[in-house]
Amino acid sequence: MPTYGPDTTTDEVIAGIDLTGRTAVVTGGTSGLGLHTAGVLADAGAHVVLTARDEEKGAAAVAELAGEGRSVEAGVLDLTALASVRTFAAWLLERHPRIDLLVNNAGVMATPFGHTADGFELQFGTNHLGHFLLTNLLVPALRRGAPARVVNLSSAGHVASDILWDDPNFAQTEYHPWTAYGQSKTANVLFTVELDRRLAGHGVRAYAVHPGMIRTNLGRYMNREQGAALQSKVTRANMPAMKSVPAGAATQVWAATAPELADQGGVYLEDCGVSAKHAAWARDPESAVRLWTLSEEFVGEKFPEV
Repeated sequence: MPTYGPDTTTDEVIAGIDLTGRTAVVTGGTSGLGLHTAGVLADAGAHVVLTARDEEKGAAAVAELAGEGRSVEAGVLDLTALASVRTFAAWLLERHPRIDLLVNNAGVMATPFGHTADGFELQFGTNHLGHFLLTNLLVPALRRGAPARVVNLSSAGHVASDILWDDPNFAQTEYHPWTAYGQSKTANVLFTVELDRRLAGHGVRAYAVHPGMIRTNLGRYMNREQGAALQSKVTRANMPAMKSVPAGAATQVWAATAPELADQGGVYLEDCGVSAKHAAWARDPESAVRLWTLSEEFVGEKFPEV
């Protein structure tokens, strides 16, 4: 088995992988890790469907990725609106009744206090609830693609907060952008745990990924003071250096394609390896079930066990 680490790049993990005939979906595929991941998967032979918040951004990303042998298309998805999630899922299922890889890459970080179109706290609603609904709507196609994989982009930032079970939308709790971000990233891991439990027996495995510190537009909501505070925290904690985009995207590409992961799922990955560094609250199976039930209530739809 290859030896990987924090400096491993997507070129290394995709070497020798043939995805010809596979369909891969990458949310947030117009920039940063998503755009790079879409290109890597397409280069390996997959037909890639990337998502964009509007047609213009989608068309620009497809044009940027266009090249010999690449098969890429874009669909419109706004994770802050459940109606948009349902519309995109219906569009995608009509075009691609079988999906092999779903990379839930899109997200926001440290936003000012705000709400999604459906009234949920913006980070929780975007990073978790939008992907929760999308993934469940695509389960029939993922089962047809079995063995299939779902990759959920989390973050080491999940250690900032467990789920605020009594007030996940900060209706009474004083809002702090990093607490809200931590909650949403914990939700990504717990969703992975329960999704894998439900679908592993049907050939669909799920993985949560910490990509590392990468300079992308994910940090676009941070002001100078917040950015300086984050950098100070990173320095004090002696955290790893900033990664390049190819190194940052490597773990999600590895999660989506590595043969050595075929027989395991529901795990937390970083630096192209299975990690046990995540918080205890993010690995608790009872909390994962509790979050699933809460998420069904929020999106207004139940997804019974298959």
